[in-house]
Amino acid sequence: MSDLDATTPRVFLARHGETEWTKNGRYTGITNLELTAAGVRQVTGTASQLVGPKKLLDPARLARVWVSPRKRARQTFELLFSSNSETAIDSNRIVITEDIAEWDYGDYEGLVVSEIRAGRKKRGLDQEKEWNIWSDGCEGGESAEQVTSRLDRLISEIHDIHHPNMNSEQPADVLLASDLIAFLSYRNHDINEPGFFLGMSLPSQH
Repeated sequence: MSDLDATTPRVFLARHGETEWTKNGRYTGITNLELTAAGVRQVTGTASQLVGPKKLLDPARLARVWVSPRKRARQTFELLFSSNSETAIDSNRIVITEDIAEWDYGDYEGLVVSEIRAGRKKRGLDQEKEWNIWSDGCEGGESAEQVTSRLDRLISEIHDIHHPNMNSEQPADVLLASDLIAFLSYRNHDINEPGFFLGMSLPSQH
């Protein structure tokens, strides 16, 4: 079945474009960074090819859009859908929510993995194993369980939209414009069971 004929409700995950900190691998949670010029090109290139009437992301088929309140996610959403009237989405279908905001990295905000691990070892932690965010969390920030709890609320809302429309009763695609895609891509609350392993940004056709 082609994308144009697909009627089963779908969930689209749109991660933000490049920022200065993503370029060098710094953990970015609550810090409000805008997209770089390259990040803007990533998003606009993707939008030109995938967003619009009869395309993969057809605004008319989106029943709900959830957007992280972080600047990078909101800017990404605006670049994807605000280019013209054909891609605009009614405000009553858009929800800005902390439930899909990036992990609060606490004391590790703005650091790279090597800096985090070195600092923890100096404090007597992780003497027998390397720090792992999924199992060890973030000092001064959120635990994996806390992030999972807020995402479970979102998943429940998606289920309520999809369930009555599994037989094409009405369009019920949803979109998540977020900085927290990694957490949303695992099944059964298990990081060893990835739900998908695919990501892309497309070059502009102009």
